[in-house]
Amino acid sequence: MKHRIFIPTLLMSAIATAAFALDKTYVSGQSPQAPVQQSGVVEGADNFYQSDQVTMRKVTFKNQYNMQVVGNLFIPKDLDQNTDHPAIIVGHPMGAVKEQSSNLYAQKLAERGFITLSLDLSFWGESEGQPRNAVAPDIYAEDFSAAVDFLGTQSVVDRERIGVLGICGSGSFVVSAAKIDPRMKAIATVSMYDMGAVNRDGLRHAATLEQRKEVIAAAAEQRYAEFTGGETEYTSGTVHQLNENSTAIEREFYDFYRTPRGEYTPEGSSPQLTTHPTLTSNVKFLNFYPFNDIETISPRPMLFITGDNAHSKEFSEDAYQRAAEPKELYIVPNAEHVDLYDRVNLIPFDRLASFFNQHLSQ
Repeated sequence: MKHRIFIPTLLMSAIATAAFALDKTYVSGQSPQAPVQQSGVVEGADNFYQSDQVTMRKVTFKNQYNMQVVGNLFIPKDLDQNTDHPAIIVGHPMGAVKEQSSNLYAQKLAERGFITLSLDLSFWGESEGQPRNAVAPDIYAEDFSAAVDFLGTQSVVDRERIGVLGICGSGSFVVSAAKIDPRMKAIATVSMYDMGAVNRDGLRHAATLEQRKEVIAAAAEQRYAEFTGGETEYTSGTVHQLNENSTAIEREFYDFYRTPRGEYTPEGSSPQLTTHPTLTSNVKFLNFYPFNDIETISPRPMLFITGDNAHSKEFSEDAYQRAAEPKELYIVPNAEHVDLYDRVNLIPFDRLASFFNQHLSQ
């Protein structure tokens, strides 16, 4: 089936999979202004890092909706196979895949002694789910619990020492999962987006109720079109070209997702759909409130990592304020939102490792 992509021009100005799509400006009808290309070369960026200290094995497991979830299991080469070890599940940014940021984090933490699992959320990457690119926050959260099911039944994993780490949108999904799954013993987020709040209210509450209602109405009307065989429409995500009017946030995401720095398209997928959720499903984020009851995760510890210059910083600060002890807000100097996807010179891997070592100890 053919598809069209909305490129958002109102509210959050192309924040990855979090902006609203109010203007019907399609990828095929981009502005005639000459594109302004980013280099994709950023100090310390190493998204496709491959460690020689760990082994990787592709794994599959079912979630409770009987959907196959695909992940990469990383194991330190010097791991003692005769004892149980702590493990960490790593979730990718919203609209991305495990090869974008989460594989990097999983390998760096495996180098520090953990068994790690990076996974593709359902409807994305190699994991099952139709239609592709669907928004389903409850199923995303279920994928993390299913990953616990998988790890907790491996002979080398101590099921009492499993932690979770969510990057960008996955930060809100691991919080959602941890509220109802006490097997997740330590919870960390990096550059977290509250995918519900950012879709309802925009960054810094810049969106109005009327704008929100326009989005809801457009998505509802599109359901009729698709139900009767019309084209699938996709929304928000990262723009496919830049011009002289592109915002700083558009440029930040473009520099990762649309350049060799972080661009990755799974086999059988279209690069035109990378980071773009379906229009009719994206409104499901409006009913997503991951921080409600976040205090009930206590006494399990939570670590929120964000950059001091990150446009998403407000969400980590909000979660930290709402969470109960033990909790920590760790702010990385001179870091923006996407910097913490892949810039190994800025990502505090040692802080993450010490957090999980402390709270996943015997």
